[in-house]
Amino acid sequence: MITAIVFVEAEVARIPEIAQEIADLDGVSEVYSVTGKVDLIALVRVPTVDAVAATVADKLNRVAGVLSTETHIAFQAYSKLDLEAAFSIGG
Repeated sequence: MITAIVFVEAEVARIPEIAQEIADLDGVSEVYSVTGKVDLIALVRVPTVDAVAATVADKLNRVAGVLSTETHIAFQAYSKLDLEAAFSIGG
């Protein structure tokens, strides 16, 4: 599974609607409204890099009100939640 973190600049007046439209897209697992240089951060979890490209370029970028995106592919996840889940299997 490939995880991509997508920074989204959006029309400020429509951030809640844009965030929901993005969250409803296949391949998007979460969308966060954030402070800083971007308005939203979307997590895309799909099986291949080609699917990341299709999700971002063909779907997310076409949501009305999305002004620009910047996509980062994750190499490795480091999370207490992941470790706790792994140790709780069968427990």
